[in-house]
Amino acid sequence: MAQNNETVYAHFDEMHEFMCQAFIAAGVPPEDAKVCADVLIESDKRGIDSHGVGRLKPIYLDRIKEGIQFVKTNFEIVRETPSTAVIDGHDGMGHVIGVRSMNMAIEKAKKCGLAMVVVRNSTHYGIAGYYALMAAKENMICFTGTNARPSIAPTFGVENMLGTNPLTIGFPTDEEFPFVIDCATSITQRGKIEHYARINKTMPAGWVIDGKGNAVTDPNIALKGLVAGTCALTPVGGIGDELAGYKGYGWATVVEVLSAALQGGSFLKTLTGINADGSHRPYHLGHWFIAIKIEAFTDPGAFKKTSGDILRELRASKKAEGQSRIYTAGEKEYIAYLDRSKKGIPLNPAVRTSLEAARDEWKVKFTFSWEK
Repeated sequence: MAQNNETVYAHFDEMHEFMCQAFIAAGVPPEDAKVCADVLIESDKRGIDSHGVGRLKPIYLDRIKEGIQFVKTNFEIVRETPSTAVIDGHDGMGHVIGVRSMNMAIEKAKKCGLAMVVVRNSTHYGIAGYYALMAAKENMICFTGTNARPSIAPTFGVENMLGTNPLTIGFPTDEEFPFVIDCATSITQRGKIEHYARINKTMPAGWVIDGKGNAVTDPNIALKGLVAGTCALTPVGGIGDELAGYKGYGWATVVEVLSAALQGGSFLKTLTGINADGSHRPYHLGHWFIAIKIEAFTDPGAFKKTSGDILRELRASKKAEGQSRIYTAGEKEYIAYLDRSKKGIPLNPAVRTSLEAARDEWKVKFTFSWEK
C-alpha cells in the first residue's frame, strides 16, 4: 500500500477502466464514457498531467453533480453543407462533442479536400492535441481551438477577459510521431496552475498578474483570483509588449472569434459559468475543427518526407551552450509516452485522494493498485 507522501505509478489500462466506470456511475452512457476516458488518458500518456486523470473529479464529475454539464449528449446539426457544419452540443460531454465534430470534419475533408466544423454550447473537450492526432492518423492537417472561461488579460490590461484559448495544429510526418503544437495562448493555463497547487510549488513570476499588474507566484492565490476576477493570466509573450505579449493576445482573440462568431456562440464574460446571484451555470463553450486532406494538394508520402526533413534539420541545428538537444513539437510527448508505457502514469498524493473521493462519492466498485 502506498504511503501518503509518495508518488505512485498506475498503468494506462487501470486509469482508463476506472474513469469509464466513474463516468458511467455518474450517468454517462457507456459508449460516451469510453470516449471521455480515451481523451483524458491520452493526456496522461503524453505527459500532460494538467489535463488527465487529475481533472476527472474537479472538472467533470463535480460539474455533472452541479447540473452544469449534462451526461447525455444531444449532438444537434444546426446547419450543414458538404464541407461545413454548425453543431449545438447542448452542454453535453465536451469530449464526445469534440470527437464527433472532428470525425465529421475528417469525413467531409475526404470528399471535399478541406472542411470546417464549428460548435456552440459545449463543455471542456480535453487536450486539443487529441483532435490533431485524430486527423494526422488520416493523413490530414488539423487546426482546432476552443474558447474557455475568462482568464487572460489583454496586453496593457489587468482584467481577465479571454480564455486560455489553445491554437492547435497537427500533421503527419515520416517519423514515428506526428507534429502537434498544442498550447494555450497564455504563458500557462489554469490546469498547470492547479498542478502547481496540488504539489505545493511556487509558480514562476510572470504567469499571473493581480489587479495592479503585479506578478502573483502563489498558485492558490492565483486560482482564487482567477475565479474572483482579481487575477489574470498573461498572454504568450508576457506582461506588456516588450517581449511581444500582444502576439499571444492577438492569437487568443482569433481563437475566441472562431469559437463564437461562426456558430452564434457565447464569448468573453458570458463564459464565466456564474450567474449574477453567484450560482453556477453551464459554460456554453465553443470549438472549431478544420481538416485538410493532404492528398488534395500533394502525395501524402512526399508531404510527410518534407515535413520530417524540416523537423530533423531543426533538431540538428547548432545548440546553445550547455544544451544537449533541440526538440520539435510532439517529440517530448512521444518520449513521455514511451517512458510511461513502461512505468505508468505518476500519481501524486493529491491526485490519488481526488480519485479515491470520486470512487467513494459515486459508489464505484473499484480497488486501486496502490491500495493493494
